[in-house]
Amino acid sequence: MARRTLSAAVALAAASVVMAPTGAEASPPGTRDVTAVLFEWNFASVARECTTTLGPAGYGYVQVSPPAEHIQGPQWWTSYQPVSYRIAGRLGDRAAFKSMVDTCHAAGVKVVADTVINHMSAGSGTGTGGSSYSKYDYPGVYSSWDFDNCTSQINNYGDRWNVQNCELVGLADLDTGEDYVRGAIARYMNDLLSLGVDGFRIDAAKHMPAADLANIKSRLSNPSVYWKQEVIHGAGEAVQPTEYTGNGDVQEFRYAYDLKRVFNNENLAYLKNYGEGWGYMNSSVSGVFVDNHDTERNGSTLSYKDNANYTLANVFMLAWPYGAPDINSGYEFSDHDAGPPNGGRVDACWQSGWKCQHAWPEIKSMVAFRNATRGQAVTNWWDNGGDAIAFGRGSKGFVAINHESGSLTRTYQTSLPAGTYCNVQNNTPVTVDGSGRLTATLGSNTALAVYAGKSGC
Repeated sequence: MARRTLSAAVALAAASVVMAPTGAEASPPGTRDVTAVLFEWNFASVARECTTTLGPAGYGYVQVSPPAEHIQGPQWWTSYQPVSYRIAGRLGDRAAFKSMVDTCHAAGVKVVADTVINHMSAGSGTGTGGSSYSKYDYPGVYSSWDFDNCTSQINNYGDRWNVQNCELVGLADLDTGEDYVRGAIARYMNDLLSLGVDGFRIDAAKHMPAADLANIKSRLSNPSVYWKQEVIHGAGEAVQPTEYTGNGDVQEFRYAYDLKRVFNNENLAYLKNYGEGWGYMNSSVSGVFVDNHDTERNGSTLSYKDNANYTLANVFMLAWPYGAPDINSGYEFSDHDAGPPNGGRVDACWQSGWKCQHAWPEIKSMVAFRNATRGQAVTNWWDNGGDAIAFGRGSKGFVAINHESGSLTRTYQTSLPAGTYCNVQNNTPVTVDGSGRLTATLGSNTALAVYAGKSGC
């Protein structure tokens, strides 16, 4: 096979565009379906966060960055260029990973591993765990025979063969149609399952035929394990997200793209039928998010830099019964290549550049709201035709969002029983009268959220 080198600059420029973080379970199994995506947090920091924040807040899952040995370098995207399937990346070794899984489980939080199985690396050298490698030779794992014959970069998303056999930003593309390759990938995933992993995010799933992924999944010790697949929707493209729903959840990127447009330029009133009414995949197979590590960098979605728009979009996502939500939690960046502060060690939230969006009070409080209102339909929708909306979740909860430029005072009709509730957005009491009415004043770019079972502030 022809050998080529790819500069880090070119690798990142393209990776920022296409390498996003991506079972037949309808959503993460269990009663708590919110995942905190702790992007590039090391395993010891994840373990502590499960205990101190994620478990108590009601998060059902934590997603960790790829654990496999990868190319060396400070950039975040080195984690997405594996060189072996040993747990030996910058975020921790096998013992640290196992300890993290056990600690999170003890806190009631399940673990999803971001899993890179479409490709290996783009160059040669020594990996983070000491393994020597070159682009098409990974001793003890893969040789040149295990890669697809197309050694040029993907350049035509209208051509299925090109998308699934050529190289994503120059990364050595595994031939997932081969029995040996399928077996090697399954052994890696089974190793993670043996350490207690509860699910997988399948990176770059779009670049592997759905049938190949189905075959790999069938080889797992738990073939029904939760899968969340990264398949970015592209109008008119040859490969579409719906092809993959037979394997498990698929990330619905349009949800995040449209939230950015609505919150930045349109009216929240348009969200009345958000989800399938907008042409998205069925809620039961959709993974949703406001942003992820790729989209916050390429600008296709909102990000922490959007301040109140970002916060309110996350509040809406957690209140609205569509899909299984991810909360992206990363770090400040101006250089899109920049890797995690302190090599992934988080000493404290909101220090050293760590943004900890999962712990922002307005967002964190909505996780319990979502858990409390699970299974309840949208009721009592109200909007002003502009940027103020409100809706209930049956008799279990009620939310109002004021995205207007000024404050808003009004009386809302809810389906809540009479009583005193706590507005978890600002920890103030709210009274619902015997007719289910609630009167409140919301400042510009603030929200109200109350739910049954949360009466005292």
